[in-house]
Amino acid sequence: MTETIEQKCLKKGVKLTDQRKIIAEVISKSKESYGESDHPDVDELYNRVSKIDPKISIATVYRTVKLFEEAGILVKHDFKAGKARYEINDDHNHLIDIKTGEIIEFVDEEIELLQKKVAEKYGYELVDHKLELYGYRKK
Repeated sequence: MTETIEQKCLKKGVKLTDQRKIIAEVISKSKESYGESDHPDVDELYNRVSKIDPKISIATVYRTVKLFEEAGILVKHDFKAGKARYEINDDHNHLIDIKTGEIIEFVDEEIELLQKKVAEKYGYELVDHKLELYGYRKK
């Protein structure tokens, strides 16, 4: 089972105010509410959060996202679309369709092993990685 943002915050000693809890909950539920390929940007998060608590400012959302990112709880993605997008930091990779923008998340044990092998070959211990593959669906 994947850890929630709240569990990750507790582990890392990040204080969760009531507003941060709401932002964390919205991010945690984004895939179940908006689909597997949901990687919201800050504006999208703000729109979702403000429906729950209109007193939360966009500045609070920006600060919270930055805090979660710096703590390693969220991962920031570019996906070559111009806006930074965010998701919970867990171990998976992305295949991005350059025509439709569809994002497929996947885990492949062979790729995981190969990444560790490459790091070891050069004398490194792998502590993190990010793999983004770009392409388009064959007809």
